[in-house]
Amino acid sequence: MINTIKIKLPDPREQNYWECIIEVDGDTSLEDLHFIIQGAVEFDNDHMYEFFIAKTERAYERNSFVCNEQQIVNTSIESFTQAAKGKKMFYLFDYGDSWLFQINKTRKQPFAPVENIEYPHIVSRSDFFPEQYSDWDEEDYEDDFDDD
Repeated sequence: MINTIKIKLPDPREQNYWECIIEVDGDTSLEDLHFIIQGAVEFDNDHMYEFFIAKTERAYERNSFVCNEQQIVNTSIESFTQAAKGKKMFYLFDYGDSWLFQINKTRKQPFAPVENIEYPHIVSRSDFFPEQYSDWDEEDYEDDFDDD
């Protein structure tokens, strides 16, 4: 069955936020969801990540699914959302920059795949895109390695 999920990335530096609604097969693994989100937000896949379930984003008690553990491959979106009943779902990418996305299952009921639609399917996406490396300046990087 196809599930509809909303992925939201608030930007604390601005009033803008990035948001995306995606239709995805409920059997899709969390590892695959990571790649789907990376493509949707147009980030480079070059950092560690995790999914977690908690009451709040800063809660000490959380159920984590970390990228280098087998559980990330074995857990489906459907089982992840079911385990989150009464709590919130998050995707944390890049432990240094801490890109924290909130994931919500929409009210739309799961449905059978529609013919001629390839899943995952982006239903809508914000025009605003966060810059993954907004503070990185190539000239500054090169200056760090000058010998003079």
